[in-house]
Amino acid sequence: MNVNELLKRYTAGEKDFGAIELPKAPLQAVILRGISLKGADLVGANLSGADLSGADLSGANLTGANLTGAILSRARLIDAILRVANLTRADLVKADLSRANLVGAKLKAANLVQANLSRASLGEADLHGANLYQANLRRAHLYEADLIGATLQGVDLSSADLLGASLIRADLTDAILTAADLSHTQWTGINLTGAKLHGATLPEGMLALVQSYSLS
Repeated sequence: MNVNELLKRYTAGEKDFGAIELPKAPLQAVILRGISLKGADLVGANLSGADLSGADLSGANLTGANLTGAILSRARLIDAILRVANLTRADLVKADLSRANLVGAKLKAANLVQANLSRASLGEADLHGANLYQANLRRAHLYEADLIGATLQGVDLSSADLLGASLIRADLTDAILTAADLSHTQWTGINLTGAKLHGATLPEGMLALVQSYSLS
């Protein structure tokens, strides 16, 4: 199946395109709301500016795909492979990315408000300035991730791996960091007001910062 046939059949009302193979497909700015692309091969596809709100991309392979500015609100990306994909400024509000592979992905300034990223692999991902307000990152792997200036208010990072991550100027107000590993993180200018850190492994100096809040 080629792109034109996909769009024609979708326009006619068909929604199920599971396991379709469209590597490097030019799908920029297409409107495919609610489509099912479970297990699809979309390696290197150009989906920049595409509207995939409510779509099911569970298990899809989007390695190296361009999703810049794409709308993926409430989309299902469970177990999806998004290694080194570009999701800069993407709308992922309430998207389900549980167990997704986002190693090395670009999520700069992405909107991940209330997204589910539990057990997701985000090692070396670029989340600079991303909005992760109340996101679920339980047991997520964020080793050496760039979270500079990220909004992490109310986020659940229980048992998350943040080893070597950059949390400079990150806002972790009311975040849950129970049993999280923050070893060797960079945290200049971090805001941990109201954060829950029971059982967390903290870098040198961070505990003193947290204790200073209770004294102020």
